[in-house]
Amino acid sequence: MPSPGDGPPDRAARDLPSSATVLDWAFFIFGGVAAAWFAVLLLEESLHWRQIWFLVVFWAALAYLVLPRLHRILTRIYIPDYFMGRTRTSDGLFGDAVNLAFRGGEDQLRTALEQAGWTAADPVTLQSSRRIVTASLLHRSYPQAPVSPLFLFDRQQDFAYQQELDGDPRRRHHVRFWRCPEGWMLPGGIAVDWLAAAEYDSAVGLSFFTLQVTHRIGADIDRERDHVVSTLTGACPEISVDEIRDFSTGYHSRNGGGDSFVTDGDLPVLDVGRVPVPPGRAYTAERAAEPRRPLQTSVGAGLVFLRALAALVPAWAFLAQPDAGPWRSFLLGEGQDVADLGTANGIIGGALLAFACVEAALGIFILRGGNRSRLAAMSLSAAAILGQVTAVSAGGPAVPLEVNLPGYSLDVLLILALSSPRARLYAHRGRGRARRLARPGR
Repeated sequence: MPSPGDGPPDRAARDLPSSATVLDWAFFIFGGVAAAWFAVLLLEESLHWRQIWFLVVFWAALAYLVLPRLHRILTRIYIPDYFMGRTRTSDGLFGDAVNLAFRGGEDQLRTALEQAGWTAADPVTLQSSRRIVTASLLHRSYPQAPVSPLFLFDRQQDFAYQQELDGDPRRRHHVRFWRCPEGWMLPGGIAVDWLAAAEYDSAVGLSFFTLQVTHRIGADIDRERDHVVSTLTGACPEISVDEIRDFSTGYHSRNGGGDSFVTDGDLPVLDVGRVPVPPGRAYTAERAAEPRRPLQTSVGAGLVFLRALAALVPAWAFLAQPDAGPWRSFLLGEGQDVADLGTANGIIGGALLAFACVEAALGIFILRGGNRSRLAAMSLSAAAILGQVTAVSAGGPAVPLEVNLPGYSLDVLLILALSSPRARLYAHRGRGRARRLARPGR
């Protein structure tokens, strides 16, 4: 029986660590360690009453930087890479249970869902994320509210549909869909075209495992599964339903957010192949052939541009002010006057200007998907972080966190963004190595 983890006989040879894989893994782990140290610094600073607000920054760093990266590293080690009837979160944790299967084309499936009163969810973007936060806080309707990404077959859901309740995006039925790989079969040799995971969002709260703000799900996922089946068959009598009894053992478990759920383990298989598609509908054609630049790549490039700007400001000060301005006392040794600063002033200003130009070029190439520029930018940040750690460990002058925070946080965020699986995939797109290189963090 083929499975998502199966491959050609030479897979073992192809999966041998390459220099690129090892380097990606190194940055991936280094980013997690650097983020953890950053969180410790924030916690230490928050213990002073005057800076108690650092606790909020510490929570944000722990929930959105440290724990996700830690989960990605550990789940890569202890969770097997084959189909087990569970989806994965972007952190590598087990997500929702796979509780529906479909036969038929995408056009038939989407047509049936829309006729049954389901609405396609928007993709997760900055705009849609901002809108769902606003709608949730103000109790405003958002029928196309995005759903968080879950992964099956080593990729995010192809699309998702939902039904909002009482005009409140915090309470909704939703179901995610994944197209099955060609030739893939369920246990027992049963062929299907789509797998799906249906859940009911009951409220908004903190994730039990990551401390992030997320939707909480209802525990009775079988009820949600049956709701999807009843709405589809009620709206489209052409749909036939089979059922795989005891597809999985009935169990209690938790999803990636820590919410408990229970299931009897049955898997309905819906055949939508006879659903008529209205003329002019071609959902499959809506997919872009070229992969969209991920948010992580854009954020990483933006941080590189910010670093270029940070170098450009002092470069202008050195080159435009012959007396070295605020750096005069630092550069001027005992017995020297302003005239002695001319050469040093020009060298330092020129070096900073060259560094700013290099950083700007790296940012442009990162946006275009350049892998070498991505690695170079992360190397510069890693060197800066190691330099700070070495200076402190060697007993050098301690730099107050208030002064050091912007630079250190920029370097940590840059490495976390550019070492993420999506940024790595984008940099390696079209080279036939995307799947293998995605595995350090899945």
